[in-house]
Amino acid sequence: MKYYNDEAIQSVYQMADAIEDIRAVLEDVRSQHIIMKERTVIEVPGTSDTMLYMPCINTRSMYSILKTISIFPENSTQPVSQGVTLLSELAHGAHVATLESSYLTRLRTGAMSAVATDQLAASQAHVLGVIGTGGMAFEQVLGVIAVRDIQTIKLYNRTTAKVHVFKTRLQTVTTAEIIVCQTAEEAVTGADIINCATRSEEKVFSHDHLKRPVHINGVGSYLPTMHEIDTETISQADCIVLDDIEGARHEAGEFIQAEQDGSFAFSEAVPLSAISTLPQQPRDITIFKSVGAAYYDLAVTIGAYHKLK
Repeated sequence: MKYYNDEAIQSVYQMADAIEDIRAVLEDVRSQHIIMKERTVIEVPGTSDTMLYMPCINTRSMYSILKTISIFPENSTQPVSQGVTLLSELAHGAHVATLESSYLTRLRTGAMSAVATDQLAASQAHVLGVIGTGGMAFEQVLGVIAVRDIQTIKLYNRTTAKVHVFKTRLQTVTTAEIIVCQTAEEAVTGADIINCATRSEEKVFSHDHLKRPVHINGVGSYLPTMHEIDTETISQADCIVLDDIEGARHEAGEFIQAEQDGSFAFSEAVPLSAISTLPQQPRDITIFKSVGAAYYDLAVTIGAYHKLK
C-alpha cells in the first residue's frame, strides 16, 4: 500500500484539478452513485479540539474512502487541521493507498466554494472580503480567484500578525491589491464576495454592512455552537446552497438557530449537487455554506491518487 504526503500531492494536484473533480462527483451524487454514512464528530473533553471520521463509497468509480481528520485550534507547532485518508478499491476490497489529507481537505473546500461562487456570484465581482486567515482560508481564496477576476482582496483576522503572513503568501499567487483591514466591517464593506473561515460562536459581520449583490462563502463553523453568518442575512438571502443538507442540519450552527427562530428552513435550501440546475438570474444575497461531506474528500482523493500512482 502506497503512502503519499501533502508535499507529494501538492506537487501534482492543484485547484483546477480539484474543481474539475468536485464537479464530476456532484454528477455522481445526482446519479445516485454515492453511498455515504454521516460523519462522526467527537469533541475532546475539556478542550476545543475535535476528531472527525468520514466514510464513503462511489459505485461508479469503484473506490471507497475512510477519512480521519483532527481539528486542534490551539496548535502552534503543528497544523490546526491534520488528516489522513485510506483509499480502497471495490473490485477486490484492496487498500491501495493512504494519503495525507490536510492539503486535500483545504483544497476540496476551496473547490466547493469555487463551484458555488461561479454559479452564484455576479459575473463582474472584483472585490473579495476575507474574514479569518487561518488554515482553511488560503485555498478558499484560491477557489474564488479561479472563477472570478478578483482585483482587490480585503483581509481581516483578529490576530493581526497572521494577516500579514497571509498577505505575503497571497502575493505569490495573485496580482490583486491586498488590503489589511482593522475591522470585519471594513473587510466586508464594498465586497462582492465574502469568505468566512472562522470558528466563531457569534456572527462575524453585520448584515447592515453588506453591499448588493453579494455572495457569501461560509466554511468555518462546523458545530451547532458555531455561528459565522448572522440570522438577518440568512433570512434575507435569495438563495442558500448547502454542501450537504443532512450534514448541515446537525452541524451548521447559524442555520440550525435560524430554523429554530423561524427565519429559515432547511427544506428551502439547495444542495450543491443541484446548483447547476439553478436559473441564471440577478440575486441580491446568496450564501454557500459548507460543513464537509465525505464524497467531496473521495473526489479529490481519487483525483490525486490517479496523478500520483
